[in-house]
Amino acid sequence: MSAPILVIPGSGELTATDRGLLYGEGVFETVHLRPDGPWELGPHLERLARSAALLGLTVPHGLADLAAGLTHEDGALRLVVTPATSFATVSDVPQISRIQRRDGIRLITHDLGLTKRPPWSLSGAKTISYAENLAAKRWAELQGADDLLWLTSDGYALEGPTASLVWLSGDTLCTVPAEPTGILPGTTAAKLLSSVVALGLRTEERMISVDELAEADAIWLVSSLRGLAEARTLNGSARAASPWTPRLLGLLGFIHRPG
Repeated sequence: MSAPILVIPGSGELTATDRGLLYGEGVFETVHLRPDGPWELGPHLERLARSAALLGLTVPHGLADLAAGLTHEDGALRLVVTPATSFATVSDVPQISRIQRRDGIRLITHDLGLTKRPPWSLSGAKTISYAENLAAKRWAELQGADDLLWLTSDGYALEGPTASLVWLSGDTLCTVPAEPTGILPGTTAAKLLSSVVALGLRTEERMISVDELAEADAIWLVSSLRGLAEARTLNGSARAASPWTPRLLGLLGFIHRPG
């Protein structure tokens, strides 16, 4: 269905002079919307505020009030803040996200072309300047893959264009640290790592080379709508399905239907 736009009461209206529209000078969060409301809304709002602060913006208080009353069977709540306005949209989770949640993805890697991010970098903010992220995903699709994992110039894994990297090595679930890499801290990855102790797993934030990643017991791209998308191939090499995928999806409250 199309996404109805819900404008935050008391905020400005989107205009042709809005710097968000003209320059992509705005921030957003995408929250998984469930029958009991927005999932992990608090951490998303906290990250939205951090992102907004990096652009000199303020998140209006009414944004949380609007979001708190929304429900959906399996939906996407998008919260947007620009210099002139703030609004929310609600839509179904894209079907491709549900398929990848169930069946996994073909993942390829590529050098991001950076050795060190400049001091003005907004890579740690979730900005609405998302054209390059989406272009990266389209490029991956042209290579016969479903998604892309960015690497440092010396071959260490960072993140996907729209997802965090999580992998399993033995009994330890790992992710890439936000510092000093400058990547966007993942809300779903953080929730996952804080929850897996109940399943007997340890957790760790560390760097990993692409060669080391290929030896991991399981690899996932983690995001708010897909939950977990397991890498079933990495750079063309097939990987066995991990028995941990349905367990971790269940731990996060996502529906897993074996294909």
